[in-house]
Amino acid sequence: MSTADKNLSHYDKNTIPNAKDFRFGIVVSEWNDDITEPMLQGAIDALIDNGTSRDNITTWYVPGSYELIYGSKKMQEQEVDAVIAIGSVIRGETAHFDYVCQAVAQGIKDLNVLNETPVVFCVLTDDTHQQSVDRSGGKHGNKGVEAAIVAIKMAKLRRKA
Repeated sequence: MSTADKNLSHYDKNTIPNAKDFRFGIVVSEWNDDITEPMLQGAIDALIDNGTSRDNITTWYVPGSYELIYGSKKMQEQEVDAVIAIGSVIRGETAHFDYVCQAVAQGIKDLNVLNETPVVFCVLTDDTHQQSVDRSGGKHGNKGVEAAIVAIKMAKLRRKA
């Protein structure tokens, strides 16, 4: 389903586990911070709205989206139930976009396969800056909110296993 067909910020709170006993790590790219900061705030707000204490949310910054892999790996070593990796890669004039997007997706996938703590992929990979704005609190909602809801569900699954 495309973003155009769904607002990223909408969720049914009745279907979300209470997150009061969960701890979350958020790793945020400093690159494109006009996009990543609203996603970070959306994630924090959604976690708190669903019962998480602000004290149970640890936030670390890394220089760019490529560094989200290492930052998320180190965050998995903390006492957290799930990690949210927040980044934004906007297509430019070179193939750099393709390499970064592929590497970050693969790296976060690898962390999920190799380790017990889930890492939620909250990296916008848009063609234009406006598309990123639209998905970080704009007309399509906030991908950070969606990632927080995913993190809560994955934290609950982790505790079941």
